[in-house]
Amino acid sequence: MKKKLLGALLSVAMVASLLAGCSGSAPAADDANATQAEAPVSDSAEAEAPAPAADGSKIGISMPTQSLERWNRDGAYLDEQFRAAGYETVLTYSDNDAGKQVNDIQNMLADGVNLLVVAAIDGEALNTVMDEAAEAGVPVIAYDRLIMNDAVSYYVSFDNYTVGTLQGQFVVDQLDLDNAGDKVYNIEFTAGDPADNNAGYFYQGAVDVLQPYIDAGTLNVVSGQTDFDSVATAQWSTDTALERAQNILSSYYADGTQLDVWVCSNDSTALGVAQAITSDYAGSNTVLITGQDGDEANLKNVVDGIQTMTVYKNVSNESIVTLALAQAMLNGEEIGESLIPSFGIDCAFDTESYETSAGHKCPSFLLVPSVITKDNLQELVDTGLYTMDDDGYLHAVQ
Repeated sequence: MKKKLLGALLSVAMVASLLAGCSGSAPAADDANATQAEAPVSDSAEAEAPAPAADGSKIGISMPTQSLERWNRDGAYLDEQFRAAGYETVLTYSDNDAGKQVNDIQNMLADGVNLLVVAAIDGEALNTVMDEAAEAGVPVIAYDRLIMNDAVSYYVSFDNYTVGTLQGQFVVDQLDLDNAGDKVYNIEFTAGDPADNNAGYFYQGAVDVLQPYIDAGTLNVVSGQTDFDSVATAQWSTDTALERAQNILSSYYADGTQLDVWVCSNDSTALGVAQAITSDYAGSNTVLITGQDGDEANLKNVVDGIQTMTVYKNVSNESIVTLALAQAMLNGEEIGESLIPSFGIDCAFDTESYETSAGHKCPSFLLVPSVITKDNLQELVDTGLYTMDDDGYLHAVQ
């Protein structure tokens, strides 16, 4: 498990200690709305800063939406980290509207931000405003989701392909597929938003692990829906995932056919699939359901045996890496692998995997995700970001 995170009340001195020596030498609720969390700030607001940075630097932080729990956490952590380090911040949420995100970023540029941290709604839709940032000399960190524009300076995310391979390998291990013999397990897939560059990595990672077992007949996709476009879920919508799962169950499993596994790329889609299985599945067996993010409603389902696992990405760690990288950039330091020890966090520097245009690779800092099940929920509590109540349910620390 990754190291414990700095708390919400991180002091300036603690951040300065974290960043010492930064230099480099090379390039919730139970229903379908449970993913919505209380907003840490207004939809578009300039956050209050206790004091500007010594050089007067201002950071623009653009998040996709407040309708998913994880983006509220990301925005809050980033805002806290930068303000604690003495930077002025502008934090916006763009309602999953790419046009609004463009306007939000343009307003930040007009407001004189010195650096942008952007989690894109649509990685293909920000070309114009990224070009404007480049013209203004404002560097950009693509946060969590890659922006398909060469003006992006760096990409900070988790190893997205590994997220999928962890889900796939979990299925292999739980069903002991290597020793299945003639037994056949029925499986379905739900992937993420086609506009999110990460969604393809998540899905492909899982498929690459599971495809040999599909080819061998050990895994059977009863619906026949295996290509990404067929299983994708626009905007990672819980309701969309629920509706599709209900249609699959009524079309292919109503006759008592047993469903064994449903691979969901994240927790908001897993929430919809779990709801469909709870209400519409004719079988009596427990279906193995994967997820990703550690949303409260899904962790409750893990405790209750409804969802089997989630791949946890510690977004507070992601904000720490982003802050350290941003400070090094603003200080004019050379960025590379040698910056990683200053993070105090498991991370890799990758200059080959993420391409913003033909032949142009975006240098990336990739954090390491982990698998959470009912058996190791205490690891989340140990991060300091969750508490556990008397019933064993986890709650994110606000």
